[in-house]
Amino acid sequence: MTQATARHILVDSEAKCEELKQAIENGKDFADVAREHSSCPSGRNGGDLGSFGPGQMVPEFDKAVFNGELNTVMGPIRTQFGYHLLEVTSRS
Repeated sequence: MTQATARHILVDSEAKCEELKQAIENGKDFADVAREHSSCPSGRNGGDLGSFGPGQMVPEFDKAVFNGELNTVMGPIRTQFGYHLLEVTSRS
């Protein structure tokens, strides 16, 4: 079965998500931004979600994780939890 590892940042607005994405694209470290801004408990670990397979995350997230480019910051991705920035760090 396909597995992926990813990290994410969860915020409550699309505008904040865009602002953080810009900061990362301009050189800020993803993990540092996650620790400072993410409302998800994973933020304490730099947004690390560990390893998971298809169907273990909400559909919008799954689609991005298993179809998007590796090591690229994707988002904003809207789910019922809020707005996410997502980076897939590996897929096998």
